[in-house]
Amino acid sequence: MLVIDRIEGGAAVCEGEDRAMREIPLDLLPQGAAEGDVLREGPEGLWIDREETARRRRRLARRAERMRKS
Repeated sequence: MLVIDRIEGGAAVCEGEDRAMREIPLDLLPQGAAEGDVLREGPEGLWIDREETARRRRRLARRAERMRKS
């Protein structure tokens, strides 16, 4: 699993499960991939795990809301 941290130049900087950062050329990313998306590797290349991406975004939104309230 990889998470797109940022896009700079011609590559996406992604964080792996081991917290190591990897640069993935933009032409290898699935169409529509954006910062924060969770990527999985399969036999046909990378794909966006939309369910995991949504789960992580909801969790971050809840955390931000709690911080605003405190």
